[in-house]
Amino acid sequence: MVQTTVLSGITMIAVLLVAAALHAQDVHQDLATPPPPPPPVASAEEIHPLLIGMKIPDVTVNATDGSPFRLSEAIEKKPTVLIFYRGGWCPYCNVHLGQLQSAEPELLKLGYQIFAISADRPEKLRESMEKKHFNYTLLSDSSMACARSFGLAFRVDENMVEKYKSYNMDLEEASGLKHHLLPVPAVFIIGTDGIIKFEYVNPNYKVRIDPNVLSAAARAVLK
Repeated sequence: MVQTTVLSGITMIAVLLVAAALHAQDVHQDLATPPPPPPPVASAEEIHPLLIGMKIPDVTVNATDGSPFRLSEAIEKKPTVLIFYRGGWCPYCNVHLGQLQSAEPELLKLGYQIFAISADRPEKLRESMEKKHFNYTLLSDSSMACARSFGLAFRVDENMVEKYKSYNMDLEEASGLKHHLLPVPAVFIIGTDGIIKFEYVNPNYKVRIDPNVLSAAARAVLK
């Protein structure tokens, strides 16, 4: 009974958030054009992500085989759940991607496709798929151009880069580049029109969206 009440409360919160977002979309039609990609900021707390009601930028990432993958073109085919995560080296990201698998059957039944983007190069994505057996479409944004376009990119300071490396978390080896950029973890629900319908962005990488909230939001935006 308590669990049912909690889930009902979560669902109601998600529905209210989406309803407010859709109202904001009607009021602020000027948000439909995405701004130019901002430069990477110095910390996760300083990012300026795209907002609900904005149109996603036309960016190209890479599939696990290294081939170009035009994101906006793929999103035109089906409503999309778009996940940004730091990389396969991040234990919090791996746990969260695993948790979201509980929502996957309903999301697919609702007609969604699920893309998960990180700064990992394609070779690292293939390793993640072999180790974790994720069913999502994993995509490489090793240059961080996509994360920048979504306003999620921030620069990791040198001390933290070295600290990560001491834990066998080598950002340069993961991305294949020396930009030391990461995305703030985020989840977007995007319509086939390319408009953001729902988002969850949290600079605290330890706090991720609950699968039940994501499912509720995914249902709500289709109504």
